[in-house]
Amino acid sequence: MNIVILLAAALLPAVLLFLYILRQDPQPEPKNWLRKAVLYGVGICIPVAIIELIIQSLLGGEPTTLLGTTIDAFFVAALPEESFKLLALWLVLRNNPFFDEHFDGIVYAVCVGLGFAAIENVFYIFGEEEWFTVAISRALLAVPGHYAFAVLMGYYYSLYHFVDRSRRTAVCVLLVPVLAHGIYDTIALSTTVNPYIGSLSFFILIWFCVRMHKYARKKMVAHIERDRMGTFVRT
Repeated sequence: MNIVILLAAALLPAVLLFLYILRQDPQPEPKNWLRKAVLYGVGICIPVAIIELIIQSLLGGEPTTLLGTTIDAFFVAALPEESFKLLALWLVLRNNPFFDEHFDGIVYAVCVGLGFAAIENVFYIFGEEEWFTVAISRALLAVPGHYAFAVLMGYYYSLYHFVDRSRRTAVCVLLVPVLAHGIYDTIALSTTVNPYIGSLSFFILIWFCVRMHKYARKKMVAHIERDRMGTFVRT
């Protein structure tokens, strides 16, 4: 198969979502800072992959029970990936003079998340013989999932930075995307150990994704409104 077609199938979902989030930004960010955020998302892929392999080996390899898939979803995938995304986001924003609006946190978090998702997608699609099926399923679910996780992280990051320096908000910066990611992966992986609930899990996954994206959209609108009203409490 032509490598260009495979790359296009892997990268196009992330590119489209990247363009979408840029169109939502009332005050666009400098392109060099956006590229930096994307590259940081790409850069964390290798350390995340190494840590995930180590954790999975410590847990005894591939899970064979529903409990095992839940543990795998949270501790092998969600926690390491979202932790490194948060680290990358912090590195991008700590000395960023253009981080001056609530919505900016969402934009930069999505850039980090989609940079990571794009490279992850390349490995998944290039590693499968049935690449087209994998590409379609990941374009509709997995890559938009990373986008939604990033929106939630960016929302709480900005909320903590500009509005509410409480411990609860600080915890939510990581906890909320980890929960969303872990629940998503738990549902998605459940079919690998129990094919009898495969169809049910699929519909539950679709329902969860719809609700998650509606919630993420609500958070986006909230920050856009804060910026429009100029409701900055602190910086």
